[in-house]
Amino acid sequence: MASRHESQLSSSSFPLPKTRWWSKETVVIVTGGNKGIGFAFVKRMAELGLTVILTARDNARGMEAVESLKKLGLHLYYHQLDVSDISSIKQFTSWFTNNFTALDILVNNAAVSFNDIEENSVEHAETVICTNFYGPKRLIQQLWPTFRCSSTVTRILNISSRLGLLSKLRNEELKSMLLDEENLSEKQIEGLVKLFLEDVKNGTWKSKGWPKLWTDYAVSKLALNAYSKVLARKYKGKGISVNCYCPGFTQTSMTGGKGKYTPQDTAEIGVTLTLLPPQHLPTGMFYLGSNPPNIYSKL
Repeated sequence: MASRHESQLSSSSFPLPKTRWWSKETVVIVTGGNKGIGFAFVKRMAELGLTVILTARDNARGMEAVESLKKLGLHLYYHQLDVSDISSIKQFTSWFTNNFTALDILVNNAAVSFNDIEENSVEHAETVICTNFYGPKRLIQQLWPTFRCSSTVTRILNISSRLGLLSKLRNEELKSMLLDEENLSEKQIEGLVKLFLEDVKNGTWKSKGWPKLWTDYAVSKLALNAYSKVLARKYKGKGISVNCYCPGFTQTSMTGGKGKYTPQDTAEIGVTLTLLPPQHLPTGMFYLGSNPPNIYSKL
């Protein structure tokens, strides 16, 4: 990984382009869109005139979210999707391909954590890894044939966390593997995840150099960041952009309503980054929310 270069970034420093490259024909999928940051992403993109598909694990809550937005005069689509369930992913993909020609933007927002702010249990580590890492990975793989890959560039934005940055990993052998960008593979990333789950099962995870805070969540995001890096490298210059975005400490159900930022604040910046003009759109970046937000030059 290159040295960490930071520059100031905010919604005002990257305003939405005056000439919009998108239209109502631009199709967006947002996972976990029924509340919090995902809901704010859906709302903002619908306001900007894109065709947005809101997905949610809980069908009733998803439909309720859609109805609340329709009452505001916004037009959007809805389908149930549980990213932790491969059969649900396949059903959603089948519905999508039967109803839409191509996909332009995928926002992988759905994620879980079972810890309060000050807790660090790994009791639900398998569920966390399955949802936060394998969920986005499997959804990307299933939807891949539908990516438009045109001159406007298909965009994948993975909502991540600074807890998954390499600096949080204290296992030097694993860190060296992840730093070897040219040779890093999906197989190695999955091996890292399996090793963590084995350490959890064996009760040795505290002494193996894994991140100290929200360990299972941090490892899931570490793996997601690494996978995003592999995809960005593999498809650079081929009409696909893959980036990660850490919204910062945001007021959501995951944080118990605590945080410096509202979902609307973080979505405003996230949407702006997602909708950068093709000629200014990077790939392989980690956007870090702060005050003002910073941009890391590489994942």
